[in-house]
Amino acid sequence: MNWERIPLGPLQTNAYILHAADRTCVIFDPGSEGTKLVRYIEEKGYTPLAILLTHAHFDHIGAINDVLAKWELPVYIHAKEIDWLADPLLNGSAYFIGKQVKVTCATQCLQTDKPLSIGAFTFELLETPGHSPGSVSYYCSAIGAVFSGDVLFAGSIGRTDLPSGDYEQLMESIHDRLLSLPEETIVLPGHGRETTLAAEMDTNPFLNGF
Repeated sequence: MNWERIPLGPLQTNAYILHAADRTCVIFDPGSEGTKLVRYIEEKGYTPLAILLTHAHFDHIGAINDVLAKWELPVYIHAKEIDWLADPLLNGSAYFIGKQVKVTCATQCLQTDKPLSIGAFTFELLETPGHSPGSVSYYCSAIGAVFSGDVLFAGSIGRTDLPSGDYEQLMESIHDRLLSLPEETIVLPGHGRETTLAAEMDTNPFLNGF
């Protein structure tokens, strides 16, 4: 089992492909450039099983329609942000880009009180609100990594100046949920390079005092 990072769109939002030995995969946050993403998956010979969303800001959902036009897949998202998918005011596209992002699809509400298993993949679901109210991080013990969305970055944290952002809530999410994982856990963020929890605890200025 391994992961691949694919930065997409003007904000270089990281989509991730987590794939197993049988070439099945799950797709995290297909945010933009849907044709490019679909072509990449096809060229690799992967068979997607699901789309997993860390949250529903426009730069994390913009390629969903293109992916679903190629494969019929379930889309997993926190219940608090289901309505954001088809609403440009909620997902932010009405404010930040020149076109409105509207995703209409069948969704699966994430149940954060139990593991999520899809094919060969199993995740511990961590509610990590603050950047947005329905932000979820996916911890995969099989690879020792957490897909953190826009909660924690290398040297920084998610912004909280957007509608529904909450700085104190974000810091609680990082401290109570992410930092409770093993220190060697790889952090796969929504933007930028990967890091580890140990590195962030040592050098991230926002985590001083934790």
